[in-house]
Amino acid sequence: MKEINQLDLPEDLKYTKSHEWAKKGVGTIKVGLTDYAQDQLGEIVFVEVPEVGDTFSKGDEFANVESVKAVSEIYLPISGEIVAINEELEGAPELVNESCYNKGWIAEVKPNDPSELDSLLDKEAYLSTLKG
Repeated sequence: MKEINQLDLPEDLKYTKSHEWAKKGVGTIKVGLTDYAQDQLGEIVFVEVPEVGDTFSKGDEFANVESVKAVSEIYLPISGEIVAINEELEGAPELVNESCYNKGWIAEVKPNDPSELDSLLDKEAYLSTLKG
């Protein structure tokens, strides 16, 4: 397992205390699991993604990941409608381990209220929660 100072935590993302990340795009927010979460889970062997068109409230469980260690719920950082899913994860769930911020993203959301993004943690605040 990685030490906290070894984690990849991009400055341009927002984070949740439950270890999801959110990246603002043009009219959408891309979401996934943080480097910390994928590292703690170990080898990811299955990702259950939502359906395009599903709607969720902020904090709702919207996906699951199964690793060799456990099954974990993934919570949506913002309210909105799923407009895209990472279909590559069906045949290659290990992408979450290999590239959690690029090839391993889980879903793209059209937010109900884009200002919800402002309530998420920046890199420094997320690091503080990891350090306890």
